[in-house]
Amino acid sequence: MAPPIRTVRLILGDQLNIRHPWFAQVDDSVLYLMAELHQEARYVRHHWQKLLGFLLAMRQFADTLRAAGHRLHYVRIGDAASQLPLPEVLRQILTEHGAARFEYQQPDEYRLDQQLLLFSQSLPQPGEACDSAHFYTRRDELAACFPGDTPLLMERFYRRMRRTHGILLDGAAPLGGRWNFDHDNRKKYKGTPPVPPALSFARDVSALLAEITTAGVSGFGQIDATAFPWPANRDEALAQLAYFCQHLLPHFGEYQDALHSEQAFLFHSRLSFALNLKLISPAEVINAAVAQFQQQPAQISLAQIEGFVRQILGWREYVRGVYWKAMPEYGQLNQLDNHHPLPQMFWTGHTRMRCLHLALTQSLRHAYAHHIQRLMVIGNFALLSQRHPDAVDAWYLGVYIDAIEWVELPNTRGMSQYADGGLLASKPYVSSGSYINKMSNYCAGCAYQVKARTGHDACPFNSLYWRFLDDKKAHFAGNPRMAMMLKLLADLPADELSAIRARAGEIMADPDRF
Repeated sequence: MAPPIRTVRLILGDQLNIRHPWFAQVDDSVLYLMAELHQEARYVRHHWQKLLGFLLAMRQFADTLRAAGHRLHYVRIGDAASQLPLPEVLRQILTEHGAARFEYQQPDEYRLDQQLLLFSQSLPQPGEACDSAHFYTRRDELAACFPGDTPLLMERFYRRMRRTHGILLDGAAPLGGRWNFDHDNRKKYKGTPPVPPALSFARDVSALLAEITTAGVSGFGQIDATAFPWPANRDEALAQLAYFCQHLLPHFGEYQDALHSEQAFLFHSRLSFALNLKLISPAEVINAAVAQFQQQPAQISLAQIEGFVRQILGWREYVRGVYWKAMPEYGQLNQLDNHHPLPQMFWTGHTRMRCLHLALTQSLRHAYAHHIQRLMVIGNFALLSQRHPDAVDAWYLGVYIDAIEWVELPNTRGMSQYADGGLLASKPYVSSGSYINKMSNYCAGCAYQVKARTGHDACPFNSLYWRFLDDKKAHFAGNPRMAMMLKLLADLPADELSAIRARAGEIMADPDRF
């Protein structure tokens, strides 16, 4: 007979870390709880692949726990308990088993952190939160690095991380004499070298999809339920990592900002989903990539590996720190006072702007786009056309399979939409059509002329760009990084600026016509 349950431990859907200290040994007095809850399926409208990916990975992790001998209570999306808020589910389980102790890993979303903190404090014996044992840094570590109003400089943080963890160093100096090879990593992809085919796991999830829809949960976007492509367990995540290191890393850095109409993934790792569910750790990813670089120095240049390390060790840890330093106020910021709703094209991909059509349809088809598609195409259009950051956040959080608020919110509201007024980025990441043309083949064959500012066939990004600068010039008047563009704006002839504003106004009012 199994001993009585003394402790209930909660595992959230993005805490699938089998190497967490909790699981080092089996304790029959501990009951683990995992739950597929409607509160998580509905707080924003999610892409079908995101809904399926989370539930599939959770169920496979549950199987791993059971196989290891751990006791587990699992709530499925169709169970009556799945309709309840998380605190009620927890209270029922604690009462049912007479457990005296509740433990949980620190959540990575503020709303869940508050929900669990309040629940824990309501118990006769308050629950205990522990670290998720996944990140390089603690949640409050960035705040300690940048106290008060100290500028949150990512490059400073990144160099500190490299030194602290001894990554790509030559003694105390950066390997190769430079910390950052970003200027070497901005090549346009022109069809060579050939891109290896994307690794796909092609699992049939038709039964799970039917289970989700029967439970009344709806999604959006495209899904081939007979061939779900994403890694859903640790072995698959490690296979994805090995594939990246062997086949994609040799060209990752130089083409990490490139855009190409025939290449949805280029040389990107597509590890973010597995990373953000904690199937693998950032340390495992970086160690594997650095080891591959050291084994193949003739095939993998320093610029390739540094660009990848900067994304994981620098940016990923940095945005998490910004999130926990700035929440909850950060989620309400709208410093540029933008208020337009998202156009329908964000759910259909229907637009004659070829760059936007390609980036949106890829997002809807794959629940994925790389950082430049998210930032400089979709996000650029949303900011230039002055969409409300709440609407932009909700769409990004729902559409991408790797989107969890701690990483989505700073990237979207801060880096992409500049709604934080410059807390994260020193200038807004906006451009006319010229940047997109420089980094892609998207403009070839477009209905619009990339160099034209006005007229019926002028690239919408151009008029939107100059109107945005004109509308928001008071916000940027003291920003030295915007001085040159504001000077160019001031030099525009009045009649040309008037025509630009009129053209942009038409696009802003009814973007689905363009």
